[in-house]
Amino acid sequence: MDIEVDRSHLERVQVRDEAPTPLSDGAARIEVEQFALSANNISYAAFGDLLRYWEFFPAPADPDDGTPWGRIPVWGHGRVVESRCDELAVGRRVFGYLPMSSDVTFTPGRFDERGFTDLAAHRSAMAAAYNRYVFVDADPSYRADREGHHLLLYPLFFTAFVVDDFLADNDDYAAEQLWISSASAKTSIGIAFLARERKAASIVGLTSERNRAFVEGLGIYDRVVTYDEVGQVDPAPAVYVDIAGNDDVTRSVHTHLGDALAYSMRVGGTHWDHQAGAPPAEALPGPTPEFFFAPNQLAKRSHEWGQDELDARMGAAWSTFADWIDGWLRFEHVEGPAQVEAAYRSLLTNEADPATGHLCTLVGLDAEA
Repeated sequence: MDIEVDRSHLERVQVRDEAPTPLSDGAARIEVEQFALSANNISYAAFGDLLRYWEFFPAPADPDDGTPWGRIPVWGHGRVVESRCDELAVGRRVFGYLPMSSDVTFTPGRFDERGFTDLAAHRSAMAAAYNRYVFVDADPSYRADREGHHLLLYPLFFTAFVVDDFLADNDDYAAEQLWISSASAKTSIGIAFLARERKAASIVGLTSERNRAFVEGLGIYDRVVTYDEVGQVDPAPAVYVDIAGNDDVTRSVHTHLGDALAYSMRVGGTHWDHQAGAPPAEALPGPTPEFFFAPNQLAKRSHEWGQDELDARMGAAWSTFADWIDGWLRFEHVEGPAQVEAAYRSLLTNEADPATGHLCTLVGLDAEA
């Protein structure tokens, strides 16, 4: 069973329920036990063509009308239920990049004590970080009592960690202010948390009026303003981290800050319906926004620090963050395609409660569940 969306119209959703095909030699079938769903996945869809997210788990186009269906990647836990790969035993649990599906087939290879890489031909040109699968029982960041935290927030926090490290690596572009859009999004929260931990710059969170009280209550933003209050903040040397992907908001921030804006990065597309990822119709004041692709900075640090040092730094930061989120995060367990679709739509329309994390499963359920 696969949940698919129309790549051209993200509000269109369908469930594809087909019998699995026989495994070829060297392949393995992974049952998707549980996956997290958040605004981050809306960003994957919004930038699906530009950053090739649709290519990880390709879906066939509609044979009748040519609708370009796609499978949005998610982060989740899976269990090996069938294997024709000698190195991968049935029953082994893994964590990594998965589709919104009941199962998925991999071509495992490049094994080490921590996990493996999917060597499927269609993924060979994709970022290595997304093709890597970690054995749950060998993952130093995993704790059974915090499985939900790990599923929902570890990948988002990893992105936040790499964004924050990129800014620190560039001395924050000498900024006195760090502006972050979609301040209630969990990736934004991670970025703000880390910047505050290292006492970087004054952190300005941009959010909707509906989410303002929640964002203020987090206590990690020095100032919280709604999108129509941008002009109320006195300009100072600044960096803009765009999680919303909203061209109107980006133009407002650029226009207000002008030459004071030292750097502008696009990371997400939570406001997918406001031309997320599309080039602006007119030139923006200040620097041209640059897309931030986390695997590039990750590869740089892996080379400079080594994997063990990178893991140690990330692990220490994650532990501190995971303790802090217990004060405000609650989990909602979502079962079956109808509930998963409802959760997806609430995120797509920015109506989801930012304090709620969706943990989803399609396992053991039929298409009408």
